[in-house]
Amino acid sequence: MRWGDMRPSDNVEEASGDGGGGGFPLGGGMRLGGGAIILIVIVSLLFGVNPLSLIGMMEGGGPVTGAPPVQPQPAPTSSRAPATQPNPQMDFVRRVVGDTEDVWTALFKQMGSRYEPPKLVSFHRATQSPCGLASAASGPFYCPGDQKVYLDTAFFQELSQRFGAPGDFANAYVIAHEIGHHVQNQLGTMQKYDAAVNRNPRDRNALSVRLELQADCYAGVWGYYAAKRNLLEPGDVEEGLRAAAAVGDDNIQRAARGYVVPDAFTHGSAAQRQRWFKQGMSTGDPRTCNTFAARDL
Repeated sequence: MRWGDMRPSDNVEEASGDGGGGGFPLGGGMRLGGGAIILIVIVSLLFGVNPLSLIGMMEGGGPVTGAPPVQPQPAPTSSRAPATQPNPQMDFVRRVVGDTEDVWTALFKQMGSRYEPPKLVSFHRATQSPCGLASAASGPFYCPGDQKVYLDTAFFQELSQRFGAPGDFANAYVIAHEIGHHVQNQLGTMQKYDAAVNRNPRDRNALSVRLELQADCYAGVWGYYAAKRNLLEPGDVEEGLRAAAAVGDDNIQRAARGYVVPDAFTHGSAAQRQRWFKQGMSTGDPRTCNTFAARDL
């Protein structure tokens, strides 16, 4: 991906301080073990759910075995301020975010509206958000409370090495998906989702799947315009599709439990995630991303 040709955004900030590691605290002072944290990492990769809410998904599922814990990144040993040194990874994030801003600003203008870009907070190991703790174990997520995306860029290495989805465009897909949730927030979709869940709590999982698949489609919409401007290279789309499949609920459950429970899906199967990402990539039209109106996902 020719991300060096993208415009860097001014809406990326680096969180100060280091929130420390460890599992999420549970009732009675219990903490999730390494295997459970890995499940949260993978599921949170599905972008857009407060990681603390994922704890509830694991109740009754038993411990996850055979999964190594997430290893926190070591603290810098240099006495020099890291901000004075070039950081290609942060440059990549700024440029991808900047390109999503350009695309969605133009699309909102076509819809007769104004796009208000979100902030992206890059943190190391852990930081606080209005949606709860953002940590290296939680993975990237969007917080409607402050309209910010939270991302530990060390997650890109996890995506490549642990989940088998390497590549710049795979990483960009992660960011574009979270930005897709912000688009949903701006268009009022998240508010309608919350109202529907409040009316029928039993529909939460099914509605969550539709919310997440729409964010995948919006990520594809951004990818369509990146391709149209010759910013993509051969193999980039395949990278995005591999990432979408890697974070399908069926693949997650099979790896964590050894079997699949479709009723427990909250983000969609690998095939569904790939389908809706391709939908956006092929049309470039956010109107075709109405997963809530689709009979068959």
